[in-house]
Amino acid sequence: MPRHRFTNTRDRIETAAVHLFVDKGVADTTVRDIARALEMSEGALYRHFPSKEQLVWQVFERHYIEFTGRLLKLAETESSTRGKLAAMIRGFCRAYDENPRLFRFLLFVQHDQLGKLAPDTPTPVEAVRMVIGSGIASGELPPQNADLATSLVFGVVLQPVQFAAYGRLTADMGSVSERLVAAAWAAVSTV
Repeated sequence: MPRHRFTNTRDRIETAAVHLFVDKGVADTTVRDIARALEMSEGALYRHFPSKEQLVWQVFERHYIEFTGRLLKLAETESSTRGKLAAMIRGFCRAYDENPRLFRFLLFVQHDQLGKLAPDTPTPVEAVRMVIGSGIASGELPPQNADLATSLVFGVVLQPVQFAAYGRLTADMGSVSERLVAAAWAAVSTV
C-alpha cells in the first residue's frame, strides 16, 4: 500500500477519534464507535492502531510535540521577552481557533498522557518557561519563581480556552488574544 494512503487513513482515524473523544470522553468511546464513524471494520482500524489507548497516545504525542515546535518558532521571531510571550499566546489562540476540537483533546487528555513523554521531550510548558527564565535572567522581568510565572501565563491562556470548550465563552480566542497577552504580561511583570 502506498504511504500516502496509509497516512490518509491514519489521519481519518485520528480525526474521527478526536471528535468522539472530545464529545463522549475517552473512557466512553469504544473502538467500535470509531470504526462505525469511519464506516470501517474494527479489524481495519486495529491494523493502524493496536488499541484505543495507543491511538490516544499517538495522537496526543504527535500533536503536543508539533504544537511545542510551533510555539518555539513563534518565540524565535521576536527579540524581547514580551514579544516572545505575546507571539506564543497568539499562537495558543490561533491553534484553538484553527482546530478547537484537537486543542480540547490535548487539554483534556494531557493529565493521563504527559507521564508517558520521554523526559527530554520539549513541551509547551517548557517552551514558555524557557522564555520567562530568559526574561528574568536578562532583567526584562523582575526576579521571581519562573515556575510560578509560567503557571500564571498558562492560567491566563488556558482558563478562557476551557470556558470556551464548555460553552461559557462563545468568542473565538483570536478576538481576545490581545487581552490575554496584556493580562499575562501584567501577571509576570508585576511582582
